[in-house]
Amino acid sequence: MAETERDEISGQATTGHEWDGIKELDSPLPRWWLMVMYACIVWGVAYWVLYPAWPLMSGYTKGVLGYSSRGEVAADIAAANDARKVFADRIAEADMATIRKDQKLMEFALAGGKSAYGDNCAGCHGGAAQGGKGYPNLSDDDWLWGGSLEAIQQTIQFGIRSGHDETRLSEMPAFGRDELLEKKQIAQVAQYVLSLSGKATDEAAAKLGAPVFAEQCVDCHGKNGKGNRELGSPNLADAIWLYGSDANAIRTMITDSRKGVMPHWQGRLPDVTIKQLAIYIHSLGGGE
Repeated sequence: MAETERDEISGQATTGHEWDGIKELDSPLPRWWLMVMYACIVWGVAYWVLYPAWPLMSGYTKGVLGYSSRGEVAADIAAANDARKVFADRIAEADMATIRKDQKLMEFALAGGKSAYGDNCAGCHGGAAQGGKGYPNLSDDDWLWGGSLEAIQQTIQFGIRSGHDETRLSEMPAFGRDELLEKKQIAQVAQYVLSLSGKATDEAAAKLGAPVFAEQCVDCHGKNGKGNRELGSPNLADAIWLYGSDANAIRTMITDSRKGVMPHWQGRLPDVTIKQLAIYIHSLGGGE
């Protein structure tokens, strides 16, 4: 039997391998390292037995404990829904005035409304409800059909020109496209509309546009251009404009009209969520 070669300095046995005069020692692994490795092996086997581990052709091994992370998440969601249901049921049954007087209900409604707004409304109206060209600002005081809690709720429920049987609906003729007015008359009416808020740049044209406005526009917008909420007619005498307040934007509006669409959310969102949305939007500062 061959004698084991040992290193002269350390006295440690060698493996018999040598490279350029350097011999490889046959040093054993530290005991603590081996213990950790064996413990990991035992832990791995135990985990394999106790928890889901191996994929199968049509599923996976369930483990002795039957644990499921998806099941745990589902249970947490169910528990959260049960906790919310108490408040949601109260909001569903209460009228707006009652909700506003109850601090806890109001806090719950605002939190739920803010979440629903971010998911469903921010894409058009902006994260801060500031709106944009063609999309109303929900935090100012200008509301076509009214800014009360009930009016906002109705608008969210049924939408605007949404196709719902109870949708909000306003129809402005396309005076230019349908040849109801000549281009010159449209330009004059545009100047008159600008004059209602002190922005006319051609007083002579505005004066000529006044009788045309009286004949074609007063029935909806009123004699002073203040609008009519029953018809959804905008106020033309303030500084808030949905598509722009310059003469060109107003001429385009008179010529071609605008028929923006807001979807109805009844049937898409739960009624209690719609109520929470109305409360949240109303709280942004523009509600009445």
